[in-house]
Amino acid sequence: MARRWKVLLVTSVAVFMSFLDVTIVNIAFPDIRASFPRTSLSGLSWILNAYTIVFAAALVPAGRLADRFGRRRFFFLGVAVFLGASVVCGAAGSVGVMIAARAVQALGGAMLVPASLGLLLPEFPLARRATATALWGATGAIAAAAGPSLGGLLVAWLGWRAVFFVNLLIGLPALLPARRLLRESREPQTAFPDALGALLLAGGVGALALGIVQAPEWRWGSVRVLGAFAVAVALLAVFVRRSTRHRAPVIELALFRVRSFAVANAGGFVFAMGFYALLLCNVLFLTGVWRYSIVQAGVALTPGPLMAALAATIGGRLSDRYGQRVVAVPGSVLFATGALLFALRTGARPAYAAEFLPANLTTGLGIGLTFAAFGSAAVAELPRTRFATGGAINNCIRQIGAVLGVSALIVVVGTPGRADALHGFHRAWSLIALTGAIAAVSGLALGRVRARQPDEQPPAAAHPPVPLPPAPTQAEA
Repeated sequence: MARRWKVLLVTSVAVFMSFLDVTIVNIAFPDIRASFPRTSLSGLSWILNAYTIVFAAALVPAGRLADRFGRRRFFFLGVAVFLGASVVCGAAGSVGVMIAARAVQALGGAMLVPASLGLLLPEFPLARRATATALWGATGAIAAAAGPSLGGLLVAWLGWRAVFFVNLLIGLPALLPARRLLRESREPQTAFPDALGALLLAGGVGALALGIVQAPEWRWGSVRVLGAFAVAVALLAVFVRRSTRHRAPVIELALFRVRSFAVANAGGFVFAMGFYALLLCNVLFLTGVWRYSIVQAGVALTPGPLMAALAATIGGRLSDRYGQRVVAVPGSVLFATGALLFALRTGARPAYAAEFLPANLTTGLGIGLTFAAFGSAAVAELPRTRFATGGAINNCIRQIGAVLGVSALIVVVGTPGRADALHGFHRAWSLIALTGAIAAVSGLALGRVRARQPDEQPPAAAHPPVPLPPAPTQAEA
């Protein structure tokens, strides 16, 4: 196997592990809830949201620190932090401890993701970069999709704590080849990241999620809900203003002048809302309405991730040859079609082969194609010095979409298992289909994405160029 494919494999294992923990907990919710019966579903949702919020806010600062102090060094540090926090999660005696450990776990994941992309892309020639980026990015999507399936088997076998301890079996074997394969690289002139900006982003997104999740209990017009939304608006407004002035902002707004970057992030944000909502929605439906056991639900969900894995490989190659637009649009349409199939054909009585499986396969195909296209389009026209930052911003925005998607789903579905729960799931699937349709429109706006040579400036047609930092004084090793 060529060296570059080995690097892709090692970095993809790390990405798989960090994104797997976004969703593997979904299937463990019933078992976790049994261990902590006094915690509501909305309370348990913070086990997910704590991870995604911190992950989103820390991705870009971690990417900048990796650029400055060494991507290989941060890669290994991220693995250590992630695995240590995973052990604490698995041993947690309360939901509060688990939520705190999930936040620390997210910090480790945030170190891993941008550092791995920065280590990967220089290994590939320009003509193969979209394929490499698509496979790397799609690994995260596939991991997130495979989480419920793998989690179901682990929970049924060893209990919910196994969904955290499994990270040791994934991460530790990857360290040995990584030490030999990965080459250190850094950009020593990279500015220190905006730590306050990261806190503002996390606080704003967290307040927004809090208002959405608690609205049914607190009432939509209550002082607490309106106050949460007001805090979210204020914090996010200050965050945007600070991002225009700080030397190294969490989200580098100037990059959005590159059309492909802006459109791909917009499409990826909306699509992520529907994608992550669908993952939790299907778990809750199978266990709450059809009364599947956890292992039955995990097996029932497996065809979707398998289809996503196949589609991601195809999507990367098609993106290299024909451009990302011709992959993103049909992928998003397929996702929307699958969600509509769930909404229109799924009834209260189990009919897996006739009702659930066709929709599961269709959405899986759409997921693989769409994430491959939007992920590669987001970084295709950026300069080499912005690969890690651009990839981190893309994943940051995707995780913000995940937080909002999961929070909205908790509100729309309500309490799984009640008499009228099926109607809540039908509404949720319909809204998820809408996110696919909006993502398809965004895909149409991509235009032709042209992968650039490392030293080219970003395309400037109808957009001013992105200001670039001085050339690094130390070449990549």
